Amino acid sequence: MQKFWSTLLAGAMGGLVTFGAIQLLEKPRTQADNLALTTAAKQVKYDFGQGPATFDFTRAAERAMPAVVHIKASESRETAIQRQRQTNPFRFFFGDDFFNMDDMARPRAGTGSGVLYSADGYILTNNHVVEFADEFEVTLHDNREFRARLIGADPSTDMAVLKIDAENLPVIELGNSDDIKVGEWALAVGNPFDLTSTVTAGIISAKSRDINIIRKGAPIESFIQTDAAVNPGNSGGALVDISGRLIGINSAIATPTGVFAGYSFAIPVNLVKRIADDLIKYGRYKRAYLGVDIATLDSNLAAELNIPYAQGVWIKELDPQGSAARAGVQPNDIITRINGKNVTTVPELQELIGRSKAGETVAITLVRNGREKEIAVKLKSRGEE
Repeated sequence: MQKFWSTLLAGAMGGLVTFGAIQLLEKPRTQADNLALTTAAKQVKYDFGQGPATFDFTRAAERAMPAVVHIKASESRETAIQRQRQTNPFRFFFGDDFFNMDDMARPRAGTGSGVLYSADGYILTNNHVVEFADEFEVTLHDNREFRARLIGADPSTDMAVLKIDAENLPVIELGNSDDIKVGEWALAVGNPFDLTSTVTAGIISAKSRDINIIRKGAPIESFIQTDAAVNPGNSGGALVDISGRLIGINSAIATPTGVFAGYSFAIPVNLVKRIADDLIKYGRYKRAYLGVDIATLDSNLAAELNIPYAQGVWIKELDPQGSAARAGVQPNDIITRINGKNVTTVPELQELIGRSKAGETVAITLVRNGREKEIAVKLKSRGEE
């Protein structure tokens, strides 16, 4: 009996020792496991700054749409007959009656957009919207219709101004195209495919873009490039910023198909205003004439010409009677600034001079033989002595 109790006591003591050992071993492992779980669940926060703002374009659209009009441009029958007479190569031999000119003459017609520039009815649009026509019908955003007349047009900038007889019209607010930046949002407002009051959105993709699309006169091409969808019928319509202010007049698209393929181009409003004011006042654009043959300078051209490289516009030749030559500008000078504004490409220079008026004096900063020099140039118009 005594042996039984001794055996039982020994077993109990062994069990206690074993249990204690297990507890001693389990406790560190449990703490380690808890630490691992805690570490895995910990969230690390990084400060990336504020997220991108979400823009609501409704306010911009509401401000811009009432000032954008639909333009129907057409050729009168008399004008169509006259055009046929001038272009028919057989008229000299057979006369008008041989081909029944009245039946052959089909008046041309097209549609586009325009922007109300003044409360009394001056309308901005593109020259190519109206150049073939002599009859114009304008439909406002509120569906009122007016006959319009052409005040003036300039093929070298693709700008034109129409006039309707009306008062208290909703004029668009003008922005500043110098202040816009690549990457900013922009809205195109117009009438593509006769779909009136259409708004599309995109970003400013580039500035001072030359696409060699204007083939008349001495063209000024310094377009704002955007990826807002623009199609036939948008020409002459508004490009606005997110506040609904006019920053350009939509003029062209880059496309292999004739419809929008990714990029569109607008005439910057700072140039538009200068041209429109002249067309309204004089019926023509009185363009300042610098009188230079120029090219954008790059490192390859500088090496070829053996002249110091500077980011700017290289002067190849000058008109002896031009404003630049008379002020002392010389061949191989490199223009870098005009009135303190940096000039790095030909389109930038053309726009800045195009925005200036004949009679004004501009400060031209240039590099000559590696040294910077500033020359005051009094601008004159072409043909002015």
